[in-house]
Amino acid sequence: MTESKGLKDRNDTADSGAAPRKSLLQRWRPYAAGIVVLVVVFGASAAIGAHVRGAKADKVKAPANAAGPDGQAKLAVPVKPSVPVTLTVYEDLRSPQSKAFAEQYADTFTKLLATGQVEIQYRLVTHTDSQLGGHGSRAAANAAACAQDQGRYTQFVQQVWKRQPDPSDDALSNQKLLKELSEKAGKIDEGKFVPCMKGNDHEGWVAKSESDFMSGNYGEVPVVQINGETVPDVQTSLTPVKLSSLVEKEAKKVSEETVPSGQPSLAS
Repeated sequence: MTESKGLKDRNDTADSGAAPRKSLLQRWRPYAAGIVVLVVVFGASAAIGAHVRGAKADKVKAPANAAGPDGQAKLAVPVKPSVPVTLTVYEDLRSPQSKAFAEQYADTFTKLLATGQVEIQYRLVTHTDSQLGGHGSRAAANAAACAQDQGRYTQFVQQVWKRQPDPSDDALSNQKLLKELSEKAGKIDEGKFVPCMKGNDHEGWVAKSESDFMSGNYGEVPVVQINGETVPDVQTSLTPVKLSSLVEKEAKKVSEETVPSGQPSLAS
């Protein structure tokens, strides 16, 4: 029978020069610092990635040539820069009321722009999304801003009006449909438009516009302002003739010296 070694025998073994067996903790200790570093690096990478993905929705990136008061976010899309009257129209691309207004006043806007004395600024809002759910208004507004980057806002929005679905249908959130509308709008570089649309490049700008609209307590779209003053009862009492009259009256209040020479008069 083999006898168990006593304390002395174990000590003799240690003194004999044989390497003692290391514990599991001792064997892993040299690698521990490296593992901690890897965890920190990959953890930081994940956090940075999440931050970048979330930042686009918060960043207010205005489309090309957007307008806004000095020191404030440029939330309006100007169709034609001119003076002395600025006509601001708040519209929701998913709203039937906005579509009906756009169609009813299209000729009036064309005539006002032809005078050279009127600038029309469009403010895109997403109220229908809040009311009915979905994100068609937001997606369409972001796409319209991408079209504006190439100076094709009006042409793109005209296609939206033509294909606007029932408000209960969130079809405008479909990127394939938005791409088709951009192609029909013509003269849009799809190589720039598609990444802008899919990347939601102007989503923060759209969100800021909606936030400002809600804080202004303007009510339902469409909302019309003439040099910052809200026109009352747009849906119930405003007509194309009355709007032209209001704009002409405002133009006369502004100094004649601000009217570019050689431009046709609103009264003509």
